[in-house]
Amino acid sequence: MEAVNVRAREGAIARVGLDDGVAIDSTQTELTKIRLLRTIVETRDPSSKEEDDFMIRRFLRARDLDVEKASAMLLKYLTWRHSFVPNGSISLSEIPNELAQDKVFVQGRDKIGRPIFVVFGGKHFQNKDSLDEFKRFVVYVLDKVCASMPPGQEKFVGIAELKGWGYSNSDVRGYVSALSILQDYYPERLGKLFIVNAPYIFMKAWQIVYPFIDNKTKKKIVFVEKNKVKSTLLEDIDESQLPDIFGGPLPLVPIQDS
Repeated sequence: MEAVNVRAREGAIARVGLDDGVAIDSTQTELTKIRLLRTIVETRDPSSKEEDDFMIRRFLRARDLDVEKASAMLLKYLTWRHSFVPNGSISLSEIPNELAQDKVFVQGRDKIGRPIFVVFGGKHFQNKDSLDEFKRFVVYVLDKVCASMPPGQEKFVGIAELKGWGYSNSDVRGYVSALSILQDYYPERLGKLFIVNAPYIFMKAWQIVYPFIDNKTKKKIVFVEKNKVKSTLLEDIDESQLPDIFGGPLPLVPIQDS
């Protein structure tokens, strides 16, 4: 009986000061390491006190609960965020050319409540002068999608529609930059990415990008057979939540209007 009581006390201690949702949905080891990671990072960067325990846990899980690696990752994120998004968010005036391509939309949620966004690869064109605006656009999209999540939800689902994609749309530097932002600064946010209607020529660009994708992300990417797009999506998304371009009832909403 005493052993049980000790574990109960340890559990109570681990939960002190933690968000209720995190305390309920974390293992005992995670709870202990969340507190440790927060202590380490707040000592190095006091601004991290503004971040919730869900974020702390995402960085911890992204590094397989290795506190040292997670602290390095989180500190890198905080430095990047302060520098790249000094005003706290990306404004529409900072990404006019990317918005004009009309290539990212949102609509619906999957069966477990993850918001869905759709990217039209055939509408993306490389900005040959600078990657900065595209990077800002990626952050804008990710921030908007994450902000739309219901309480308790931390992940989103992406659908990359590549019908009509050609060499003029190929942007390996852009793709790698987007992956880097997603993996380094938004860990444990991607739930699943469906790639649909990918033409054969896209695979040449994919072969270059693939080595830059970490193993956790690779497991979340699904190439969908062209004749099974709707049926595959329906495995994760109710038909009532399916965007109209994939046979559902919901019209797509431009990311900036969501």
